[in-house]
Amino acid sequence: MTRRLSVALMTVGGLVLLSVVLVLVPWSWWGVLASGWPVLVLVAVGVAALVAGSLLWRRDGVRHEVSAAPRPPDRQVQPLRSWVVPVGVAVVGAVTWSAVTWLQGSMPMVGDGVQRAQLRVESIRTGLTIGAAVTAAFALLLAFRRQQLAERTQQATEYDAGEKRVTELYVKAADQLGSDKAPVRLAGLYALERLAHDNPAHRQSIVEVICAYLRMPYTPPDDQPAPMAATPPPADEAAPVAATDDSDKPAVDPREERQVRLAAQRILARHLRPTSPEGEPHPLYWGTKVTLDLTEAVLIDFDLTGCRLHNATFTKAHFTGPARFDKATFSGGAGFVEATFGGGAGFGGVTFGGDAMFAGATFSGGAGFVEATFSDVARFVATTFNGDAWFDWVTFGDGAMFAGATFSGPARFSGVTFSGPARFVEVMFGGLARFVEVTFGGEAWFGGATFGGDAKFVEVTFGGDAKFAGVTFGGDARFDKATFNGFAIFDGATLAGTRYDGPEPVSE
Repeated sequence: MTRRLSVALMTVGGLVLLSVVLVLVPWSWWGVLASGWPVLVLVAVGVAALVAGSLLWRRDGVRHEVSAAPRPPDRQVQPLRSWVVPVGVAVVGAVTWSAVTWLQGSMPMVGDGVQRAQLRVESIRTGLTIGAAVTAAFALLLAFRRQQLAERTQQATEYDAGEKRVTELYVKAADQLGSDKAPVRLAGLYALERLAHDNPAHRQSIVEVICAYLRMPYTPPDDQPAPMAATPPPADEAAPVAATDDSDKPAVDPREERQVRLAAQRILARHLRPTSPEGEPHPLYWGTKVTLDLTEAVLIDFDLTGCRLHNATFTKAHFTGPARFDKATFSGGAGFVEATFGGGAGFGGVTFGGDAMFAGATFSGGAGFVEATFSDVARFVATTFNGDAWFDWVTFGDGAMFAGATFSGPARFSGVTFSGPARFVEVMFGGLARFVEVTFGGEAWFGGATFGGDAKFVEVTFGGDAKFAGVTFGGDARFDKATFNGFAIFDGATLAGTRYDGPEPVSE
């Protein structure tokens, strides 16, 4: 705003000086000025320079996020060169001398001596007026620069004060997170939340602090409430202490810590949802560049439904209770390597923009990936599904790797589209394996897989080679209305204890 005001004042000042020059120039000289094209060229150049200067001093129009903290100075102001003032004085003198000389030389030879003397005086006065106007313009530029330096100094002072205040609040909130009292830790979390919301530049660092808190070792409590003591404990009975050798601080109550961790999880989820339940843009949304690093974190009833974030790392994380990621969007990579899901895991409608890493993960309950979209490679290598696994209507944009995975319960892949190669090598299907209306755009590898229950490949389209070499079908193997556009390889396959080497698919 101050920059625009300065530009406006400079423009108004230039117009005022131009109007003064126009008033002081006698009407008799307008004909001379009109006939002299060099003057018109100089006027045009002056006006163009004034407009160009105004445009250059304007800001680029970049929109900044609303922030309670002052912004840093826009650019570094270079010190004024020592030669600027002498050169400016020389320019003013040269312009004045040139104007007087040109006006004296262009004076019409009419009238008597008195009239010509008056014209000479008027020409000198006009030339001096032009020099004064140039001097005023030069002084205006120096005043504008002085004002700019003062504003930048004030902006830098406010920025330093704001950064100092943010640092103090940040350190205080971090200290509160180390308290043994749950209300104090909660206050620290909410202080960090407010600080991140008011200071967009510090959001990612504050998110990392919250994630670091959730990565701290923690053992969830039993669901049973703590028994109430009938009589107060003896006064000389020591309170429980933390398992540390250098502190007698009372141990943290795991039930209270559970509430603190739930609050931390809710803070992350609240600011990662771009829209409200009504579908309107959410005012608390922190943007798409937020990344989460919850490696080895213990997450309780974790819920990121409808959230949008960049990269997320849940390597070796332990999810207790249900884990909900339905309709979430990962614009970058999503890492769930060796993660443990103690309850149900919901990934319905999730969009994975980068690699989706579930290698070595364990799903103790049901795992739902219905209508999920994997834009890049989906890696479920050596993943264990102890409950039902739903992959209905999933789109695998690149490769899908399930090599060495174990499906203890039913595995449903109805309506799935594999645009790239699908690798189910040495997969163990303990229950029903349902591949209905599936499209394999590339090669489908099931070599060495074991189907403990029925295997249904009904209305499946194999766009590339279908490799079932060494597969064991413990139950019915149905390939009704299946289409093989490439080679169908069943060498060494076993159907209900009978070895099968034929090139045709099994239908029963």
